[in-house]
Amino acid sequence: MKRIVVADSGPLIGLARVNQLDLLEKLYHQITITSMVLEELKLSSEKPGAKKISAAVDAGWIAVCRLKKKDDDSIFNMLVDAGEAESIQLALAQNADILIIDDRKGRKIAKSRKVRIIGIGGILIAAKRKGLLDKVAPIINDLADVGYRLSPDLCRRILELADEG
Repeated sequence: MKRIVVADSGPLIGLARVNQLDLLEKLYHQITITSMVLEELKLSSEKPGAKKISAAVDAGWIAVCRLKKKDDDSIFNMLVDAGEAESIQLALAQNADILIIDDRKGRKIAKSRKVRIIGIGGILIAAKRKGLLDKVAPIINDLADVGYRLSPDLCRRILELADEG
């Protein structure tokens, strides 16, 4: 059975910047993003990771889905950015199996709506458990090197769950 997986821009950018975007295709086969997330990804720019994400969109394993009914007055829009708000709305509208999101406020909102979430740390742990990665620690270090923010406590927890802590 095909799982519905929706992603926010942050984890996509982070994974692309450390050359690990393909983990998402290997784990989930297809990811769906909203048109707002597509705008946030700035695929035509020279930003790090943009070309990798653009290639994934062109290949079709990152698919763009426009919300049929956009809730512009949603409380989501008051609490998180537009991309996160649309990602949560799409996950709800499609009854998604997973929403890939790292933003703390966005995660809290999604959880309150009973949306199953996973962040970049959970993706790395899942990839290691499936034999797609030997070690998680070097990728966490690479993420830090490119400015992807994960708290020290979260990094320790990820490493513990990956049996590296």
